[in-house]
Amino acid sequence: MSQRNFVTNLAILIILNLLVKPFWPLVIEPAVQAKIGNIAYGEYFSLFNFSFLLNILLDFGITNFNNKNIAQNNHLLTKHFSALFVLKISLALVYIVVTLLIGLTIGFDFRLMKLLIVLCINQFLISFIAYLRSNLLGLHLFKTDSLISILDRTIMIILCGLVLWTNVTGLEIDIMIFVYIQTLAYAVTAIVAFIAVLRKTTDLKVTWNLAFSLMILKKSYPFAILVLLMTFYNRLDAVMIERLLGGNVGAYEAGIYAKGFRLLDSANMIAYLFSVQLLPVFSRMIKYKENVEQLAKLSFTLLLTPAFIVAIGCFFYNKELTALINHGNTDSADIFRVLMCCFVAISTTYIFGTLLTANGNLKQLNYMALFGILVNLILNLILIRYYKAMGSAMASLITQFLTAIVQFYLAARIFKFRVNKRLIIQLAAFISGIVVANIFTYGVFHNWMINFALMTIISCVWALVTGLISVKSIFRFLKY
Repeated sequence: MSQRNFVTNLAILIILNLLVKPFWPLVIEPAVQAKIGNIAYGEYFSLFNFSFLLNILLDFGITNFNNKNIAQNNHLLTKHFSALFVLKISLALVYIVVTLLIGLTIGFDFRLMKLLIVLCINQFLISFIAYLRSNLLGLHLFKTDSLISILDRTIMIILCGLVLWTNVTGLEIDIMIFVYIQTLAYAVTAIVAFIAVLRKTTDLKVTWNLAFSLMILKKSYPFAILVLLMTFYNRLDAVMIERLLGGNVGAYEAGIYAKGFRLLDSANMIAYLFSVQLLPVFSRMIKYKENVEQLAKLSFTLLLTPAFIVAIGCFFYNKELTALINHGNTDSADIFRVLMCCFVAISTTYIFGTLLTANGNLKQLNYMALFGILVNLILNLILIRYYKAMGSAMASLITQFLTAIVQFYLAARIFKFRVNKRLIIQLAAFISGIVVANIFTYGVFHNWMINFALMTIISCVWALVTGLISVKSIFRFLKY
């Protein structure tokens, strides 16, 4: 495939995802929460995060292995698809059993267990779709993959929209209908993806290859442990809020936390897409012993510049933004402003964590992630009891910044980065400028959206003035 076609298809993938996927967390989910209330949605949000904790058991690095392997050896698709299909089903059974047993152990009642079972099935379908897409990517079927990447969300948006805003279905939205719609959308997408892959195989034989399965699991376990640990300190908050406070209070506070977390989750998608592009570039440079310091600095400034604008802007406009997203409700505004500050730390992690992953420093990253879990657990145990959902938001903020600092320190030490005094001064000037821009533009016009847009424009211009980013640096990054 030519470079031009690759870039075109990558652009299609990103544009389709940005057009469709943000509509779900920013429009559909708030509408559902407004209908069913904070308690019911808080229970769902807590259980969704709980079902996510052991998600790595569903994949264990299979998707990454398969993507690379099929890209290099198209002729192995039929052989490996059969073996990996059975392994995926086996891992799914392990995941569902372990997750449900832990759920029973920590006291989920029958009603919550029923919801958890459906959420576990949804997690399996999501993982299975990702595996099927890895085959399509390995075969360079980028357009097919792009369409499948948005198919599930498109179906969910249409069906939820019909239930929420029309009488066509004759249904009233509740949490079970909400998750059943997700199940249906994931199942349809999985079937479509399965057929797309099956058409490229010559003969599908479902076989169990123990030696092959053990080889993949052995090869992938360090990465799997890292994902597991990082998932725990990123997704444990809502579960701990609901469990520690208990009853309707815990569910209600988890629902408030979900409102504050929503925009952060959407913003992370952009940073994640950025890191996905960085991983192969860093890997190639390290392989050929090229200096990665310049690219790390470029990536840092290009990602952190919008991250600071978003985080500081959300801190000032917390009530306006939460009211916009949550149908006029601002009960999560204070939590939202704290959580959005995490975006700076998470963006830093996506740069230096990706660099360390590309270099194979999984042992150090696993220790860092374990440190993150311990800090997050201790802070949540202390702060949730006194400050409820706000306490968990504070715990998340502290954890994210501490782990980001550790990853930056590890990268700087391993790659022997020099102290860049000029960059430090530019960052300090830029951050100060954004704060001043927010102070002076807040309330200038009666329409807050105009004020927010004005602040954003001033901040972007200030980034150019301080030299933190430049047109030249953007072109240099694209060259990499």
